[in-house]
Amino acid sequence: MKHLLIVCWSAVALATICLPCEAASRPPNVIFILADDLGYGDLSCYGQTKFETPNIDRLATEGIRFTQHYSGSAVCAPSRCALMTGLHTGNCPIRGNSEVQPEGQRPMPADTFTVAHLMQQAGYRTGIFGKWGLGAPGSVSTPLKMGFDRFYGYNCQRMAHCYYPAFVWNDDQRELLWGNVASKKRDYAPHRIQAEAINFIRQHKDQPFFCYYAAIQPHADMIAPNEYMEKYRGKYEPENSYPAGGYIAQPEGHAAFAAMVNVLDDYVGEILEELDQLGIADSTLVIFSSDNGPHLEGGHDSKYFDSNGILRGFKRDLYEGGTRVPLIARWPGKVKPGSVSDHVSAFWDFLPTMAELAEQPLSSATDGVSMLPTLLGAAGQENHEYLYWEFHERKGRVAIRRGNWKGVRYNTSVDPDSRLELYDLSADPGERNNLAENYPEVLAELDALIRQAHSPTP
Repeated sequence: MKHLLIVCWSAVALATICLPCEAASRPPNVIFILADDLGYGDLSCYGQTKFETPNIDRLATEGIRFTQHYSGSAVCAPSRCALMTGLHTGNCPIRGNSEVQPEGQRPMPADTFTVAHLMQQAGYRTGIFGKWGLGAPGSVSTPLKMGFDRFYGYNCQRMAHCYYPAFVWNDDQRELLWGNVASKKRDYAPHRIQAEAINFIRQHKDQPFFCYYAAIQPHADMIAPNEYMEKYRGKYEPENSYPAGGYIAQPEGHAAFAAMVNVLDDYVGEILEELDQLGIADSTLVIFSSDNGPHLEGGHDSKYFDSNGILRGFKRDLYEGGTRVPLIARWPGKVKPGSVSDHVSAFWDFLPTMAELAEQPLSSATDGVSMLPTLLGAAGQENHEYLYWEFHERKGRVAIRRGNWKGVRYNTSVDPDSRLELYDLSADPGERNNLAENYPEVLAELDALIRQAHSPTP
C-alpha cells in the first residue's frame, strides 16, 4: 500500500484557517452528500443543459469545484468501501457487488477502520442516512459496528432500487412503512431519510458532527413523486419508455430522470437552508459527489442527457465516464468561493483529508493523500504517484492513471495479460485515441504499476 501516514496539522493550514480562539477548540462539522449513479455531466455547473440544479450549483458558486475527481469504483459497494476505508480497489476489502440473501451485501472484516471510526475518535457524532451496502443486517459490518452512532435508511443496495419499500432500517431495527403495503405508494422513503438527516443536524448543532448522506437518487427504479413528475412531463419528447423487467415499468424515463435529480437538488437546498437557520453554515464543510458514472438502467437515457459529458463510458466502465465524478466542497470563510481545481483526486483521499482536518493521527495504511491544502487554497498539496481501479464483473477490468497517462485493460479474468490501452488525458479526455503502439515504454511502466497495485482480497 502506498502510504503509512502520521498526519500532523501543518502551520500552513493553521495560518490559512485562522480560527478564532472560541471556535478553534471545535473542529468543523462535515456533511458528505453522495449521489447514486449521477454522471459527470448531470449537474448544470458541470454542463447539463436540459435541466438545472440550482442548489448544488450554489455549492459550487460558494465553494470549490473539482474537474478531475474519481470515484472508488464503477459500481456501488466497492466505491463506497474505498470512500470509507481510504483504500483503492486493489487493496480495499470489498471489490464488487457481492450479494447476501435475503438482504444485504458482503461485509467488510470486523476490524476494518473507517472514516466514521476516525471521526468518532475525534469526538464527532456520526450518522449515515440513505444507502449502506457494505454488510448485511446482523453481520460484523453494519453501520453501527463501523463507526456510526446513527443509521436511517437502506442496509441493502438491491432493496434501495425501490423508492417505496416495505421497510427501512432505523438504527438496527426495521421500521415498517405501512403506506406501501399492498403495492401502495404513499411513503416515499427518501423523504423520510431527508427528514432524519435534518433532525440529526439539528440535534448535534452544538457539537461537531459527521453526516454521511448516501442518497439513492438518481439510481433506478426511475421514479419520483408526482408533483416532481408534473414539472417535466412533455418537456423531453419523444419519451424513453421502459417495460417492466429488472425495474418497474416507466413510460416517461426522460421526465423521471430530471424529476429525480430535482428531488436530490431540493434536498441539498433544504440542508443548506437548515445550516443557515441554525447559524452553523460557517462551521460546516459540505461535500457533494457521486459514487460512479451514469447508469443505463430502468429507462434512463444517459446519451439523451449527455450524462457523461465529453467522457467515454458509463457505470461499470473503467473509462473516464465510469469513474470521473463531480466533486464540490463548500466551507464559508475557508474555501475560496467560485474556485475550480484540476487537482487529481479520488475517494480514497477522503479519510486522510478528514484525519488532517480533525487533527487525528492515522496509523493505518491508506492509498489516499489529504486534499486539505487544495480545499483551503494552501501550498503543500501532495500529488498521487498513480490512481488505480479494478473491477471484477464483465470478465474483469483494470485501469490506472499516472500523470496524464491512462491505461485501461479489459477481459482480465479471461486473460490477465490482455491488451493494455493507453490514452493521454491532457489531449484526449474522451479516450478516443489509443496510443499503446506509440509509447511502448509508458505502457510497460503502467503495466508494472498495475501488477504492483493489486493485493489479494482479505
